[in-house]
Amino acid sequence: MADRRPNILWYCADQMRFDAIGALGNPHAHTPNLDRLVGEGVAFTSAYCQAPICTPSRASFLTGKYPSTIHVNTNGNGYFPRQETLVTRRLADAGYDCGLVGKLHLAGAANGREPRVDDGYRYFQYSHAPRDNWSRGHDYADWLREQGVEPSAVLTVKSNLFGDLMEPSPEQDNVPPHLHQTTWCTEKALEFIGEPRDGPWLLSVNPYDPHPPYNPPWEYYRRFDPDALPGPHFRESDLAHQAKLAAIDFQTRPRRPEEIGAKKIQAAYYAMVEQIDEQLGRLVDHLDRTGERQNTVILFSTDHGEALGDHGLTQKGCRFFDGLSRVPLIWSWPERFASDLRSDALVELTDVAPTLLELAGLRIPDETQGRSLRPILVGEAPPDHHREFVRSECYDAFNRPDRTFGTMYRDRRWKLIIYHGHEIGELYDMERDPFEFDSLWDDPEHQAIKLELLRKSFDATVRAMEYGPRRVMPY
Repeated sequence: MADRRPNILWYCADQMRFDAIGALGNPHAHTPNLDRLVGEGVAFTSAYCQAPICTPSRASFLTGKYPSTIHVNTNGNGYFPRQETLVTRRLADAGYDCGLVGKLHLAGAANGREPRVDDGYRYFQYSHAPRDNWSRGHDYADWLREQGVEPSAVLTVKSNLFGDLMEPSPEQDNVPPHLHQTTWCTEKALEFIGEPRDGPWLLSVNPYDPHPPYNPPWEYYRRFDPDALPGPHFRESDLAHQAKLAAIDFQTRPRRPEEIGAKKIQAAYYAMVEQIDEQLGRLVDHLDRTGERQNTVILFSTDHGEALGDHGLTQKGCRFFDGLSRVPLIWSWPERFASDLRSDALVELTDVAPTLLELAGLRIPDETQGRSLRPILVGEAPPDHHREFVRSECYDAFNRPDRTFGTMYRDRRWKLIIYHGHEIGELYDMERDPFEFDSLWDDPEHQAIKLELLRKSFDATVRAMEYGPRRVMPY
């Protein structure tokens, strides 16, 4: 009998905001293929990552546990803890043929390939970032050479490796579309999907975009008029508020939108998202043509968001504004999942791993902190509730002298943020102030709710801890 467990196409963008998808309310984004998945599936519109930075978030959603629980709290780690098991390893052990294209980032990758954990990927095409600043282990750079292009001719290394707008023009383009890392991801994904096999497969596609630098190809950037875009969520009061948080780690310092060219950055960012959308569409179209779509779960997600000028900030760091902590999460499986469903239930990216395990018919380990979304996906549970609260962490993520520790606790109405050791925090009424302009942390009328949320946040943090060796005796 044929194995009818579903194939799984997991497309994970890097640093993509929750509000960069047309069908989910952004009239300026050009995302017809993501819009199609929203129409053919379930979009969770209140999904939150568990860390606003890459490695802790990716480690979290690949294990179904909080970053602090598995002791993966920072970028640049020397290794991934051997005692933790990735969901892809569990699926591979159960007979799935697992592949990865693009970024993994469970450990540091400064001088070549990051040290791999027992991740379960049989097919492994690796590109931590589209930069030509290491000499070995960069499969995307090798592919460029196969196209007759020397990587150094098209890939630039910015002095800070991350930020700044690299505005293209017809005369001076960034990496052209046919040589782009996002395109390479699709080419390798198609190669993997087309390989002969007897059982089901899982493919994790991880392009670097829309991660900074903001450097789309001219072909995509030209489709946007920066002057016609709305720009970031910003008030003059943001500068004073961010000044109070100056000791809290972040990659940039606050500036007014006009000082950073915020609308041009927004145009570049949306252009990068549009290229991702087109390349995702190539994969969905291929599954349609080959008849595999009906038995393939498509999951679209990201690791965390991007400030994109909101409150005067760009890039990422220890802040928990929705632009950074709230993420896109779309699931689609024709005739198996609900279609055209927007769920506003509070969910976490920890919920991804147990959902995949349940869809594959596997047991969810007892220590998993995530909760399967399958009941909502298949219509067995109402779509308006999944969790009472979600939480996110930032524990010394950048390894800077200040060593900032921050936590976020978010229920249906309130968002509480604590910057531990700094005697400062933030409290937002998300119903009345969805763009998080007015912190009520010091407001006398909100001290009772702040104390209640502080208790709940503390309780949640304690329950997230790693208990140590499993108990085998009653006492």
